[in-house]
Amino acid sequence: MTEKTGEPASDAQILGRVASALRRADLAMLAVKERPLRKLGTSGSLYAVLVNLHVKPGQTAAELARVVGVTPQAIQPLVSKLVERGWVERRSHARHAGIQELHLTDEGLRETGRADRVMAHLDDHLRTSLGPADYDRLADLLGRVVDHLADWSPPADA
Repeated sequence: MTEKTGEPASDAQILGRVASALRRADLAMLAVKERPLRKLGTSGSLYAVLVNLHVKPGQTAAELARVVGVTPQAIQPLVSKLVERGWVERRSHARHAGIQELHLTDEGLRETGRADRVMAHLDDHLRTSLGPADYDRLADLLGRVVDHLADWSPPADA
């Protein structure tokens, strides 16, 4: 719908929205990275868990779910799969015995590195394709989008 008239937006208007472009870019990114990651024995979802534990070791499953963008129920099978593979281990929190922290094992760190090599190669392709100036500008703009989303609230009748 167009905000002013309440009439449905045209296809061009819908596809021209930044939100639509971000979603198409996200889907395209998912499509191109999944196959090479699966060849390594991981997936985009497992990579997200691994890389977030690499960046911030000791997260709980609930914290990790928020960062990865899934529900606490959805994170459990991912973590369990990584624990079964020996890539992640659960450790009791130093002060709160009932809380389990998640940490990469040495094998998990190696597998994270292998998967991250694929993602770094993809990122290098984007940098080369866009050129360094546009790449940096896009990274800045995407960061600003993230920052400004917190200020948005839906229309009152939504």
